[in-house]
Amino acid sequence: MKKYLKHSIFLFTIITVVIGCKKEIKPAKVVEKKSIEKMSNADLGLKYAMTTKAQLGKNLMGSIQNKGTEEAVTFCNVRAFTLTDSMAVVQKVNIKRVSDKPRNSNNEANMKELNLIATFKNDLASGKKMAPIIESLDKDSIQFYYPILTKKMCLQCHGVPNKDIKPAVLKKITDLYPTDQAIGYSENQVRGIWSVTMKNHEN
Repeated sequence: MKKYLKHSIFLFTIITVVIGCKKEIKPAKVVEKKSIEKMSNADLGLKYAMTTKAQLGKNLMGSIQNKGTEEAVTFCNVRAFTLTDSMAVVQKVNIKRVSDKPRNSNNEANMKELNLIATFKNDLASGKKMAPIIESLDKDSIQFYYPILTKKMCLQCHGVPNKDIKPAVLKKITDLYPTDQAIGYSENQVRGIWSVTMKNHEN
């Protein structure tokens, strides 16, 4: 009898814990959706841009580590646009990178984007915190802009030729991008901007 009682108490305890846990558990997708709904347009736009940047950076670093910087130039030529577009599809937004000194002519900034790049450069030069620039397109959508800053790793392909950029890498850049303008940078300079077209989450 005592053995039966102990067994019953044990089962009751397990059932209680399981029921309690079920009340606490929330599906990951629901939690993520709620967190996105609570984010500002600025934070959400930054999330989309930085997620795409991380994906590009991860693949680029893998290419450098496995095959060297020359291969990374080829990677950017072949796969950078595809990866950016695929991230845009996954996140259900439109994402692009543009520059006033493009390597690929498809990344060339238009007049409006050139003015925004100049604004970010002025903010950086004056020591201002560079905040996202957000413009309303209509009542349901916005345009988000954020600067792309050069890091030390970037200088392998975007720094000073024969100083940061090795001769073999420079030749590869010249072969693949005969009209390249994206060299001569140092660390912490504005190389372009992220442009994200997205739903207005603050309606």
